[in-house]
Amino acid sequence: MSSADPSVDPDDGDVPRVDFDRDPSGYRHWQLTLAPDDPTVAYVKLDVDEAGGLVPGYELKMNSYDLGVDIELYDITQRLRFTHPQVRAVVLTSAKDRNFCAGANIRMLAGSAHPWKVNFCKFTNETRNGIEDATAHSGQTWIAAVNGTAAGGGYEMALACERILLIDDNSSTVALPEVPLLGVLPGTGGLTRVTDKRRVRKDRADVFATRSEGFGGRQAVEWKLVDEVIPKRRWDETVAERAVEAAAASTRLPADDGIDLPPLERTENADGITYPHVRAEFDRDRGLVEITVDGPEGGVPESIERVHALGADFWPLAVTRQLDDLVLRLRSNEPELGTWVIRTRGDLEDALAFERVIEQHSGDDWLVNEIRHYFKRTLKRLDVTSRSLIALVEPGSCFAGALLELALACDRQYMLDGTLIDTAEGTGGPGQGDEAQIMLTASNFGTFPMSNGPSRLASRFHGDDDHVATLRKEVGRRLTAGEALELGLVTDAPDDIDWDDEVRIMLEERASLSPDALTGMEANHRFVGPETMESRIFGRLTAWQNWIFVRPNASGPEGALRKYGTGRRADFDRKRV
Repeated sequence: MSSADPSVDPDDGDVPRVDFDRDPSGYRHWQLTLAPDDPTVAYVKLDVDEAGGLVPGYELKMNSYDLGVDIELYDITQRLRFTHPQVRAVVLTSAKDRNFCAGANIRMLAGSAHPWKVNFCKFTNETRNGIEDATAHSGQTWIAAVNGTAAGGGYEMALACERILLIDDNSSTVALPEVPLLGVLPGTGGLTRVTDKRRVRKDRADVFATRSEGFGGRQAVEWKLVDEVIPKRRWDETVAERAVEAAAASTRLPADDGIDLPPLERTENADGITYPHVRAEFDRDRGLVEITVDGPEGGVPESIERVHALGADFWPLAVTRQLDDLVLRLRSNEPELGTWVIRTRGDLEDALAFERVIEQHSGDDWLVNEIRHYFKRTLKRLDVTSRSLIALVEPGSCFAGALLELALACDRQYMLDGTLIDTAEGTGGPGQGDEAQIMLTASNFGTFPMSNGPSRLASRFHGDDDHVATLRKEVGRRLTAGEALELGLVTDAPDDIDWDDEVRIMLEERASLSPDALTGMEANHRFVGPETMESRIFGRLTAWQNWIFVRPNASGPEGALRKYGTGRRADFDRKRV
């Protein structure tokens, strides 16, 4: 973490550095407990430390939050899924009386640089999506027990839950006051979830989003803003009953003991970040980072019991945790490294052997199921990252099955046709004397869907179902560069003579383009075809909130974000653009 002052010019690109390591023993803002008489129910209580802001410059009053609060919540969601697999219902509530959550801290937003605000909104969106994913795919049903006023991001946390219970105390309401009070949009999918998830009528949603005090009581239920209003005298009892009912209806796979998620092994310096299975090397002169993901080295567990014994050391889980952490750190701490070059190193068969373990047990083992969904969520995080993603497939790569998804998530894929070094001369490294190969498996056809629903292959060949069917016939076959190019699985396949120059020129051209234009172009190209609530949330964040954050009506000296709490009204430029 950094002690840097966030109160900088919103147009300034400088942002404090962020550490995503958290552990329950060090939580400052949340309490995670299991129901004493029912281990299938967990309570997650928000109790924000006012003096515990991630950086100096603001106080987290009224249970408001910043990025640090949400990093802890993300850690909780992960530990509930891996360390407490017996939990089938999660109650999200507040430890403070009559105050559920006031949302994102306004002083933090007003004083933060633009990149900080955007990354904050993106991360909180991903955390909310993770809560919904736990309900939909892991049988951990989240219930919001709104025991006080829930405004802005506070209501958005509730919206991520499957059910919303509101206390009836004649004062508690739910509200999205960002438009009338701050001149911005609810940044964590609030508007989208109200209409798409809660099915609130469009005209009522318009009224709700422009009424800063929000709604409570029977009207909140009638307008579908909450599911149930509960009298204060029966609050604790009824919340407990609803949690037990949700746990009883859960589809979560049977589980006994969970696994520990120890701190990640990581070495970080000015030149890069290194983990046991993932490493990133920074080239600041060229504005890029070279990311290498190492495949497993044999040692496939012979039984599901061995998988559980390995726990966080089981390669698919270990590499996913490390890749997830790397993506978060690069996004937040290295905004000028605009191009990510992604490679893999290892043996195709070793990688596929681990994949077969996942495929064999994901339907009947909770841990394997969680690992599969965690890798899915990490790939989704990569999809919405505003960096140019380039995959290089070289001799010694292991882009097969699940690892091939890393290449398919990229904006371009280049595969070397030939060999780099003649190993007969004794100068080659592992795999250097062989041709590069890739392999499709069943997992590339829907196991790891994108945010908008289709697989990355279906997205790549949108509208060409016949070609996707043709690709299914190639499952399990090693594909050379020429074959991969003919099948459309790579962008180009330069030979060994031209490889270095082709890659260098391509990367130089990328670095010469406007980062803003690239971000918009990539976001458009990556999500082809259908839309879902999840993809709409990110699309609207990228296009609208990002734009609104830099407009003077919000972030300018006389804008609503700067004037909030001063007693003075914002001075709006009234022209519609």
